[in-house]
Order: sequence, then structure tokens, then C-alpha cells
Amino acid sequence: MGFRIGNVEVGVPIALGPMAGVTDLPFRLLCKARGAGLLYTEMVSAKGVMYRNPNTKELIETAPEEQPVGLQLFGADPQIMAEQAKVLERLPFAFFDINMGCPVPKVVNNGEGSALMKDPKLVYDVVNSMVRAQGKPVTVKIRKGFDHETAVEVARAAEDAGAAAIAVHGRLRAEYYSGHSDWGCIRRVKEAVSVPVIGSGDITCAEDAAAMLRETGCDGVMIARAARGNPWIFEQCKAYLSDLVVLSKPTDEELCKTVLYHAKMACEFKGERIAMKEMRSHVAWYFSGRPGSAGLRRAANELTTYDDLRELIDGWLTYSQRRNSG
Repeated sequence: MGFRIGNVEVGVPIALGPMAGVTDLPFRLLCKARGAGLLYTEMVSAKGVMYRNPNTKELIETAPEEQPVGLQLFGADPQIMAEQAKVLERLPFAFFDINMGCPVPKVVNNGEGSALMKDPKLVYDVVNSMVRAQGKPVTVKIRKGFDHETAVEVARAAEDAGAAAIAVHGRLRAEYYSGHSDWGCIRRVKEAVSVPVIGSGDITCAEDAAAMLRETGCDGVMIARAARGNPWIFEQCKAYLSDLVVLSKPTDEELCKTVLYHAKMACEFKGERIAMKEMRSHVAWYFSGRPGSAGLRRAANELTTYDDLRELIDGWLTYSQRRNSG
């Protein structure tokens, strides 16, 4: 069921996609414990590494229990990308990933992220420079294209340059995350290259993951936005892909226990003040669609301490239990 990225074995073909401000170390560990087979750091600026931006240190920290994890770099200067890859090579991650899909204007306007989809020659140069500079596998995460489809051309350039795997999100940069992901694009890339291809876009449940694998022939699937507030999606996908077992959704008690565990890890990693500010978004995602979620979300926006969160969660659980029993 798995595949290989160079010399890296991926036993479970289900990846947690990198998301800025979301897929930090605590969240990755949570998803790994729930069955994610492949992880990526949040995207890291190669220039930020070069200029020793203090925020970079937290982004590149990994843990042994989350392996295999890739460090995702973004940049468009082949020399800078190569030099910083060499600097970072000593860190204990399994492979490098190059971000060629970020649609955010401040990234694109620098010629980075999804702007690379416009220039297959530059893609070749960036990938090849990183492959030649250090010894870990290099992968790329691309989109369907910038304003028109170039995924196959870019994927071939990346493979020719030495890329060990390619993740494809089936939307143009111009679409951001609207509309539907074009799984046909993922299939075309898979048919065009010989390295593993990971499909991304519109996977919201285990049945979607199975459908993408079946319809595109890709080697693995990547789940991003659907994992926010839902780390259980990985064990659900794993059970369905391996044994066609449909797992039930988490109970209210399990949900609350997981949120508090997530918050505790975040406090240990980032300190309580920063962690609780960031947990406000996670709480909204965790309880989305649950009874009383609107009031919970409003209350979460005032969180400042772990004890505040625990009190809020305990109150919601009591409300839910009374509601279910009445």
C-alpha cells in the first residue's frame, strides 16, 4: 500500500499537507498518532534561513516520532535554495520539499510558490541545484498551473532535475481553493512521470481518498484543509483503504480529550500565551457543526490560558451530555 521517496519508505500512503499556521509540530504529532503516513513542516523561506530569521527555528523543528517528515522550503533562486538546503541537511528530517503551489500574493509577487508554475526551466534549475547540493531526496508540491495548465510540463522538468516525488493539487493558482480540484490533471501527471505522485484536493473523507487513488492511479493522497479540527480523518482513511472498514466519528468525550491534549502540547512547544492564541482557530475547527459551536467559537476568541480552555471545554461537554440525554 505504501511507496518510496528515494530511500525513504512511506508505509501509509496518506499525507498531511503543509499549511502555514496550522501544521506545526504539535498538530503534526497529533495527526501522526492518528494514522498519517507522511508529514511536512509548514513552508519555510530559504531567504529566512539565510538571514537567520528567528521565527524559522520553530518552523524547522521536528520530532523522531513523526518520521517520515519533509522540510518544505520556498524560494526561486537556485543558488540560495541550494545553499540553504546544504545548511539544513544536518537536521533530522527525511527529505526536502519545494513549495510550488502557494497562491498567496506576497509569495507569488516574489516569483516564489505557485509563480514557479510559469517557468519549467526555473523549476528544473531550482530542483537540480538542491539535489546536487546535498544528499537527501528532494520532492516538489505543485498546482495544476498558474493561470493555465502546466502541471505535466513542470512535473517532467522536476523529474528530469532529480525530484524523487511530486505532489499535485488539482487547482490553478487563479482558483486558489475555489471550485473543484481537477483530478484529471493529477492522472495526467501520473501518466507522464515515473516517480511517485501524491494527489491533493477535495479529499474530505475516506471514500474520497479511495476514489482519488482509483481514478488517478496516484501513489498517495494528501489531506490538508479537511484535517483541520479532524485528525481522525487519517485513521479513517487508513482503515478504509486497508480493510474497507468505515470508522465512526469521535465521541464528544474523545473530541474534548483530543482538543485539550493538542492544547497541552502547543503550550509546551510555544508557551501558553502564543499557544492559546493559536488554539482559538483550532477550537473553531474542532467544534464546527457541533451543537452550540457558534457560542463556543465566540468564547474561544477570548482564550488566554489553558485553564480557560479546559473550563470552556468542560462546559460544552456538560451541555452536550445534557442535550443528548434529554
